[in-house]
Amino acid sequence: MAQSPFAARLQEAMAQRGYKQVDLLRLADERGQRLGKSQVSQYVSGKTTPRAETLALLADLLGTSESWLLGAEDERLSDQEPAQDHVTPTDSKPTNRKEGVMRKFKKSSKLDYVSYDVRGPALDEAHRMEEDGIHILKLNIGNPAPFGFRTPDEVVLDMATQLRETEGYSDSRGLWSARKAIMQYDQIKGIPNVTMSDIYTGNGVSDLINLVMQAMVETGDEILVPSPDYPLWTACVTLAGGHAVHYLCDEQAEWLPDLDDMRAKITPNTKAIVIINPNNPTGALYPCEILEEIVEIAREHQLIILSDEIYDRLVMDGGEHVSIASLAPDLFCITFNGLSKSHMIAGWRIGWISISGNKRLGRDLMEGINVMSNMRLCSNVPAQSIVQTALGGHQSVKDYVVPGGRVRNQRDFVYERLCQIDGVSVVKPKAAFYIFPRLDPEKFNITDDTQFQLDLLQEQRVLIVPGKGFNWEKPGYFRIVYLPRRAILGEALDKLENFLRYYRQ
Repeated sequence: MAQSPFAARLQEAMAQRGYKQVDLLRLADERGQRLGKSQVSQYVSGKTTPRAETLALLADLLGTSESWLLGAEDERLSDQEPAQDHVTPTDSKPTNRKEGVMRKFKKSSKLDYVSYDVRGPALDEAHRMEEDGIHILKLNIGNPAPFGFRTPDEVVLDMATQLRETEGYSDSRGLWSARKAIMQYDQIKGIPNVTMSDIYTGNGVSDLINLVMQAMVETGDEILVPSPDYPLWTACVTLAGGHAVHYLCDEQAEWLPDLDDMRAKITPNTKAIVIINPNNPTGALYPCEILEEIVEIAREHQLIILSDEIYDRLVMDGGEHVSIASLAPDLFCITFNGLSKSHMIAGWRIGWISISGNKRLGRDLMEGINVMSNMRLCSNVPAQSIVQTALGGHQSVKDYVVPGGRVRNQRDFVYERLCQIDGVSVVKPKAAFYIFPRLDPEKFNITDDTQFQLDLLQEQRVLIVPGKGFNWEKPGYFRIVYLPRRAILGEALDKLENFLRYYRQ
């Protein structure tokens, strides 16, 4: 494959300055701007071309013009030095800094080990390709609306009729009607000892994960988080100053938690166990006996249980979701749930937490959660107004997951197609709308998940998320969202199959 003009010019400019890739990363950081290591590698190898703002940064770092980097024959400005970190002093002297030194603003060091690769460099590249008129088949994000899933009419009407009544702030915990409906839902799920004061609404579960971590985690605290996980859990633990310790889920046991590994990773610094049930990205559904053993581990070590149950209504094959809090009345538990997935309203941002069990163990923590809740005033009030309607009456999500339902049919279709592709193995998900296949390491020699993701995107126009994006360290895994209709899924899987006929790392 011929090298792109941009890559050739980039390499030439770097060579003239004596720069390596790491030098570009350092120089960008000194200017308070971010370049990703994988991004620069892709630019130098000719795999991708940067977007406009990144192109401008590279030109500045290398002391050349943007048009020349892209292959134009204009003057290269070869005698110009790269942009410097110093400016000529003026008559007015800077204050609180060295004279003549331009102050730079960097991102917080708290973000150094925080990532969310579900929306990462590959999505930036997909956006760039779309700007060039290239159609991308996106199987990367669990967002129902773009794939034709519609919010129930009754829910839309309910919000519309209440808009005028929801223009102001609500109680910081949430509307009374919303919390009452959530409390009754918890009662149906068998979650014990939940009162109206124990429920907080949020702008989706994501908002509440961050809120609870900020209220709970001290610097150095360890939180057990599954691997693979929904990466926001790891990110929020890290951002709060804690350390996410990943316990393994076992592919050979249908991605259920490895309880021996969980036990082995508990230390005196461990404060809580996170479970994601049903699981994202694997689609695993945890049976009651596994949940009971996790409760015993938490009981033995006096740990908080944090349970992410956002997919509890998207269960297939006659399975039943059990809330772990229903098995732990003597422990301090926080259950996370919401309507984004079950009612196909991801953009409305409505989720909640329910605090249950032995609340005497966490009275001070509950005060911290209340402080955090008060600081953000309240969550989206129009979205809160439909909780009562959404949780009552017919649950339309059931129509999607029964035999003949759209989500179930698409799950079956993707699973069967993946099983037919040489070198691919996969566990059939029991819930949610994700599947997590594995590529045979001997056949494909995958050593870099991100490289596989970008190669598939650039060569076949299909966007997936690599296993690394879910804090899964073994290379050769990736997540597919099976929300698109069968025709689109079929096209994407045809492209994947064709790609894997020749692809090797």
